[in-house]
Amino acid sequence: EVIVDGAAVAHLHGKGRKDRSVPLWRTTVSLIRNWKRRLAFTSEEDFLFPNRSGGRMARSNVTQRFELAVSAAAERYPQLASRSISPHTIRHTTAMHLLQSGVDISVIALWLGHESSATTHMYLQADLAMKERTLNRLQPMTSSQGRYRPPDQLMQFLMSL
Repeated sequence: EVIVDGAAVAHLHGKGRKDRSVPLWRTTVSLIRNWKRRLAFTSEEDFLFPNRSGGRMARSNVTQRFELAVSAAAERYPQLASRSISPHTIRHTTAMHLLQSGVDISVIALWLGHESSATTHMYLQADLAMKERTLNRLQPMTSSQGRYRPPDQLMQFLMSL
């Protein structure tokens, strides 16, 4: 179920038969509203993404649609063609962006539907590994670092006596 009025949210039933609610961005809400108008969406019982006969899409339909979307994106961004992209890739990437934006790990765990934030801990480890690789690519500083000492007017006065 997708709710676009008020607090926009998608209620999902996913892997492991877990139910989760995912907030939607304003741009996503706008796209969904436009999509509903194109479909002549008349009832909340109608499927947002129907199959050819208007029924529920099978998992294979979703996979096929996802692959078409990735192929279309690869035309604009050719580097995507050599990558393996799945719905899980999108999930992982979103979690990493949330983490790198400063979102608390417990909030990310709730967003992902993890029962324990320990499951989400792998994102912290991945983020630290990315930062370490980035640091390793930087050029080492050639001059030695001395300890910073702020100007001390009292000390300067005493030294001038």
